[in-house]
Amino acid sequence: MKASEARTLNPDELQERLTGLKNDLFFLRMQHATNQLDNPLRISQVRKDIARVKTVIRQQQLDKAGG
Repeated sequence: MKASEARTLNPDELQERLTGLKNDLFFLRMQHATNQLDNPLRISQVRKDIARVKTVIRQQQLDKAGG
């Protein structure tokens, strides 16, 4: 997910996406711990997606409070 895609979503959709990404990260970590993970780089991609979504959520909160 790109930041521009995240900016087009409303806050409820962002929260749903964040919850889904956190679940994905949990399952990826479980697969990694049991040596079943095919692509270990996927963990870092999901972590970065989580950070992007959290950043957009925070930006929207600041925009709402400021203006």
